[in-house]
Amino acid sequence: MYRVAIFIDGGYLDKILRRELDNMQVDLDELARAIAATIHPTADILRTYYYHCLPYKSNPPTPEEIERFEAMESFLDALNRLPRFVVRLGRLARRGLDEDGRFSFEQKMIDVLLSIDLVQTSLKGKITHAAIVAGDSDFVPAIEVAKNESVAVWLFHGSQLHNSLWEVADERIEIARLFG
Repeated sequence: MYRVAIFIDGGYLDKILRRELDNMQVDLDELARAIAATIHPTADILRTYYYHCLPYKSNPPTPEEIERFEAMESFLDALNRLPRFVVRLGRLARRGLDEDGRFSFEQKMIDVLLSIDLVQTSLKGKITHAAIVAGDSDFVPAIEVAKNESVAVWLFHGSQLHNSLWEVADERIEIARLFG
């Protein structure tokens, strides 16, 4: 029996879709099914965890910020209503100005939330396989815990990812292959 939990770093997936797949729109339920089928045609999805942050809103917010914020809230609400989907929200922190004079933003808590869920599902013996859509090396310790619990870890990635994440995964699939 193949029991899979899928862990999607939404910010990372957004970058892949924007930069590598020409702003492709993706049905996340279909993506989760494609990921599970890649692992094994009869794989059962325990749950798909999706991690993201609501967009930044200044005080007072601009009309564009309000529109972007409400659209993301609506998207996350719809996603949270899908069977076996769980949305986990981090926080968006505004940083300094980038080279173009625009503020840069950084997601906070996403890596920790994903790591906790991966470790908990692995330690409880709920899954045989974990599928991770991410590119950050912060997940390496959690992946090592999952592997120590005999969970096979599949990494679904874009062209930009940390080398240590690539090395720790059991299997690696470039996410663009799921759409080709």
